[in-house]
Amino acid sequence: MPDRAALLGEVRRRFRAGEGFALATINLDHLAKMTVSPDFARVYARQDLVVADGWPVVALSRLARRPVARLPGSDLVVPLCRIAAEEGAEVAFVGSSEQALADAAAALEARVPGLRVGLRIAPSRDFDPTGREAGEILRRLAEDGVRLCFLALGAPKQEALAARGRTVAPAVGFASVGAGLDFLGGHQIRAPRWMRAAGLEWLWRMLGNPMRMGPRYARSAMVLPGQAVRALKLRWFGG
Repeated sequence: MPDRAALLGEVRRRFRAGEGFALATINLDHLAKMTVSPDFARVYARQDLVVADGWPVVALSRLARRPVARLPGSDLVVPLCRIAAEEGAEVAFVGSSEQALADAAAALEARVPGLRVGLRIAPSRDFDPTGREAGEILRRLAEDGVRLCFLALGAPKQEALAARGRTVAPAVGFASVGAGLDFLGGHQIRAPRWMRAAGLEWLWRMLGNPMRMGPRYARSAMVLPGQAVRALKLRWFGG
């Protein structure tokens, strides 16, 4: 999706048409995962709507002369909830922990008048998006009439569940937002606004958890040259 207006307009259209969707927020970590996991690449190809989450992806789009706006998943939760409230669409949360989901629901319902958060499901620690537990969750969403479900499971689990949900619960819109619900509920602290504006949110996250995030960002950096070459090929030769 090129920008926020296009995304929100398409989401509203799908709500009114009774159509579901799978929304993914692509970043350099996802691109790194796709280079080593054909399964994850296939899952991403099944997402209906994809936005750029991270400055490297925006920079690559500009290099390819196909510019898109930066739309972090965490910044989309409130706007999507506003559209859901306006369209009378019930919202659900899947992921994180029971307390984090309860706190996020309270924060959003206080912020968005008319918002209805129905199901809040914190899966088991060994959650498998292809397993029986996932199937039961998707059936519950469909039976409850949920129209928008935020997935806070991390990649690749949340994108895989969304792709499966397009078959099991086709009227549900799935939005993969990572830590977005934890931020709203106060269970994780997001980078200050000035760091986000300067493209330094990655540094904040790495300093907060260097053992986990350091290797992730190192892997991401390794795929950047190859992605830049692909962007230049698109710029010069199209495709």
